[in-house]
Amino acid sequence: MKIKVYGSSSSGNSYMISDGESSLMLEAGINLKRMRDVEWQSVVGCLITHEHGDHSKHAQALLKQTGVDVYTSKGTQEVLNLPNHRVKPLTALQQQKIGEWTILPFDVQHDVNEPLGFFIQTPSNKKILFATDTYYIKYKFPGITHMMIECNYSVDILNENVRNETVGAFLKRRVIKSHFELENVKTFIKSNDVSLLEETWLLHLSDNNSDERRFKKEIQALTGTPVYVARGV
Repeated sequence: MKIKVYGSSSSGNSYMISDGESSLMLEAGINLKRMRDVEWQSVVGCLITHEHGDHSKHAQALLKQTGVDVYTSKGTQEVLNLPNHRVKPLTALQQQKIGEWTILPFDVQHDVNEPLGFFIQTPSNKKILFATDTYYIKYKFPGITHMMIECNYSVDILNENVRNETVGAFLKRRVIKSHFELENVKTFIKSNDVSLLEETWLLHLSDNNSDERRFKKEIQALTGTPVYVARGV
């Protein structure tokens, strides 16, 4: 199992997960020219969580330049005006096979139309939890081996930035209602069975409202497994 990060920030998000035989792309927010090492014939599909450009703006190029199909919610497809051809609609809590990969989409909390997270089972039976751009996850997942989860900010850092006026009150409200906070990430991890967890990836850290070293240390202490911070573009 290999996870490769091509971007994980408000400038663009895209990840590739591979089991050695085939790969699954997560998000289409990175220019394909920056993904020249990808063997596109081995990619079984691309999952897109929601409509914001840093997660979806290169979906049209992906469809035109590769043979990779896109999988996303009907609401996201409509907002992005993606064609019906080679765009496959996903419905929350309805499992779907993509090649030998099994995908369970689930609804998340974000300020867009039908955002999704994904619980993914690889052909080699690894179980990956992928969730970004949400402030809360109401579900529990069995047997997670790899967790790819947003850890965007810490409320104490955000409040300090509001006090020193580097972050405005309006932006603070939006961040709180659209992104995963450090303590909420910890609560989510504690509520799930992580006895099989092999590694954790922290996604989409805020440039101003996060502390990479602190977040990594605290999550690693909680899980007892390696923790990696996905870098921005």
